[in-house]
Amino acid sequence: MRNYITHNPTARLRRNPSMALTSRCRLRGRKIPMETEFGRIMSSRSDSGSGEDSLDRLLPPAGAPRRKSTTSQSKTEPPLLRTGTRTIYTAGRPPWYDEHGAQSKEAFVIGLCGGSASGKTTVANKIIEALDVPWVVLLSMDSFYKVLSPEEQALAASNDYNFDHPGAFDFELLVATLQRLKQGKSVKIPVYDFTTHGRQKDWKNVYGASVIIFEGIMSFADKELLQLLDMKIFVDTDSDIRLVRRLRRDITERGRDIEGVIKQYNKFVKPAFEQYIEPTMRLADIVVPRGGGNMVAIDLIVQHVHSQLEERELSVRALLASAQQTQPLPQTLSVLESTPQVRGLHTIIRNKETSRDEFIFYSKRLMRLLIEHALTFLPSQTCVVQTPQGQEYEGRRYNGKGITGVSVLRAGETMEPALRAVCKDVRIGKILIQTNLDSGEPELHYLRLPKDISEDHVILMDSTVSTGAAAMMAVRVLLDHEVQEDKIALVSLLMAELGVHSVAYAFPKVKIITTAVDKSLDDLLHVIPGIGDFGDRYFGTDGTDSWSDEDQEQPSY
Repeated sequence: MRNYITHNPTARLRRNPSMALTSRCRLRGRKIPMETEFGRIMSSRSDSGSGEDSLDRLLPPAGAPRRKSTTSQSKTEPPLLRTGTRTIYTAGRPPWYDEHGAQSKEAFVIGLCGGSASGKTTVANKIIEALDVPWVVLLSMDSFYKVLSPEEQALAASNDYNFDHPGAFDFELLVATLQRLKQGKSVKIPVYDFTTHGRQKDWKNVYGASVIIFEGIMSFADKELLQLLDMKIFVDTDSDIRLVRRLRRDITERGRDIEGVIKQYNKFVKPAFEQYIEPTMRLADIVVPRGGGNMVAIDLIVQHVHSQLEERELSVRALLASAQQTQPLPQTLSVLESTPQVRGLHTIIRNKETSRDEFIFYSKRLMRLLIEHALTFLPSQTCVVQTPQGQEYEGRRYNGKGITGVSVLRAGETMEPALRAVCKDVRIGKILIQTNLDSGEPELHYLRLPKDISEDHVILMDSTVSTGAAAMMAVRVLLDHEVQEDKIALVSLLMAELGVHSVAYAFPKVKIITTAVDKSLDDLLHVIPGIGDFGDRYFGTDGTDSWSDEDQEQPSY
């Protein structure tokens, strides 16, 4: 039995518009007098009029331009590119973990509560737009309706099932999902079909949230759920407006008829609002009247979220670069034997006079040797086969479910052909990590990982590793997707000692495999003596000053 926050309907809260002049709005423990512009907006609310025309006057015109958020006026460029089919972030997610590789920064969770059709999703989208930062996740409580039994399905079809009761939601799954998402883990979100009143077969994968906006009618109705919310917002919208919106939504989007919608509203929606939803308004840090049209309230929210994000900023690369690495190289490191062939290949690719064609050719040879060496660390078991001569041969066979290669774009992608050439049916994933030239920190821009990667052994590929900051971020991404640490092998052509120590110290079970380890870094954190900018030399692009070999390349979208 879960602990729901309930209230006697006869003693429920009643808000009078005239009370708004003396009310106060709370933001994280601070009192904000209602004499401010926000207060004047609240006190101007009107409850008069019952027709649709008078209701529409309470709403902003559909095509009316909205005022730009004051929190993002200083930005010269938006952090994303929109095409006809996709949105690409040009600003990445900064580290959410410390130099030890452990998560030290949880996502900031905003809870949005309010009656059905009060405009919660609109407010959420306005906040996302005004925040002007990537890696924001919108989580809807509607995804967590319980799976209905055949009897409940029949009631739902006749509009006799109460979807507005706390018992209609799977709070156990919801709390566990939000908890994992807040901790930076990858989660699977059920997709609910309102026409069939059931969950679809395929669930949605969600990962990488710096800010989580969680919205739903019962967002404040569970005590465990409340403890996960860093900021609580109640969207207060006139009941007549909510009814009109619900009629339009359920008829046009969910295939309901007007009689069924009104029946469900009077029988379930309105009583549930009065008993379970409206009383939780007292728990809110901010009450937003008029929903998405109240840009003053949204700006206030955005300013606070920005301040919270600034307090959580980390400086991982600086800590790694200043670390004193005096201990011996870790036992998890394996360096390819420096045979005359390997030494000769290094001589060619390290030579600044080597042409691009020769650089590519001999790099590929070295990559092939490196990948074959890395495969020797995969688990195997004894097996016996019959030879064509009818004799038994005792050999070895891979002992695992699958193998996935993950390349750190762009230079790590050059190692994929070598992996495919020696490992049949290998799956490939990609992670794009770039250095922020202002902060010097690695940032996660993009990832695409195969399904069920948690069950595989993963070969993480990058061309060079200097401080290890980008490699640590890539490993952290894999761990967040439930890949076991001892099933990850970081494979790189060249590494600096600092990078080896950084990765081994943070993730002592990760295997580190390379062809050579160089002693030091220069002032720009380039590996010395090094190999130069591998990506620029391989792809024939111009090099630019940056923070490290593995991060210099800029993404090409």
